[in-house]
Amino acid sequence: MAPTTGVAGGHVERMLERYRGLALGALLDDVPDGGPRYLYELVAEYPRRWGKGLRAALCLATCRAFGGGDAVGLNAAVTVELFHNAFLIHDDIQDESEQRRGGRTLHAEYGVGVALNVGNMTNLLALRRLAANRAALGSGIAWRLFTETELMMRHSLEGQAIEIGWIRDNVCDLDADDYYRMCLKKTSWYTCIYPCRTGILVATGRENAVDVLDRYGWYLGAAFQIQDDALNLTGDYARYGKEIAGDLWEGKRTLILIDFMRRCTPEERERLVRLLSRTRAERTDAEVRWLHGRLLAYDCVESARRSARDLALAARREGERALGAAADTEDGRFLLELTDYVVERAR
Repeated sequence: MAPTTGVAGGHVERMLERYRGLALGALLDDVPDGGPRYLYELVAEYPRRWGKGLRAALCLATCRAFGGGDAVGLNAAVTVELFHNAFLIHDDIQDESEQRRGGRTLHAEYGVGVALNVGNMTNLLALRRLAANRAALGSGIAWRLFTETELMMRHSLEGQAIEIGWIRDNVCDLDADDYYRMCLKKTSWYTCIYPCRTGILVATGRENAVDVLDRYGWYLGAAFQIQDDALNLTGDYARYGKEIAGDLWEGKRTLILIDFMRRCTPEERERLVRLLSRTRAERTDAEVRWLHGRLLAYDCVESARRSARDLALAARREGERALGAAADTEDGRFLLELTDYVVERAR
């Protein structure tokens, strides 16, 4: 696959920057001024830090590829970015994460109570933006956007429940299919499928067309998540923006860890199960370094990256099929080039 530093990668970065700028500007304009301390100014905290803006870009690019314009898709794009930032705040609390987008997480900086409240307000602002579609697009489309949002939220929360349940119960008898089912719900739905479905809906007004990019979004989201898992172990912190090996401290059952569970020796598996049975606070630097080294020694990271590249190729094929003639438009090319970008990115 072409690296993101090439011509195609440069086009993807420019399109991401353009759409992120549109969505971020509208998002920040919509955050109320003033108010109680530790609320609205912190709602804007994560959006103001560097981010790819992938979800907003998918929504706006899909909208344009299917005949809509920026103004038509902007409410939907801002909505998904607000939900995304709320998810990040709450996920960081659940995972006890320390770093996010190159800075301390909200709960690490201000406490869990403040962060929870900011996440809840961010969700409320997303709902308010969603409701604005009634005036902009009419009651029918607005209601369908609400039902799409309910579906996305349900899948995402079920996926989160699966992941945190595995950690809580120290589940170690997992395979790749278990990971992909969790990933479909937790990552693919709100990262890729939902933005594409809402982009199509606001562009066409056709309920029977919203699912044409579902397979593209499913494969793209899974490839994106696997690359994120790999970067968590091998990335450069200055570019990645989150703590390296944070997934190991948190005990996340990534495809990388599941592969190691399947191939390690009985002695290594016993040591791993003991490590994972402890809380984050009980794990030691030495234990995490041991596990990190074993994952690299068994080539588990590169094995997962090969799976991500296969998924990215599948996403491109599905995208070409679904887009048809629109694949030759600027936004259609962007959607297809994203399949290279998600697995070659360094952040």
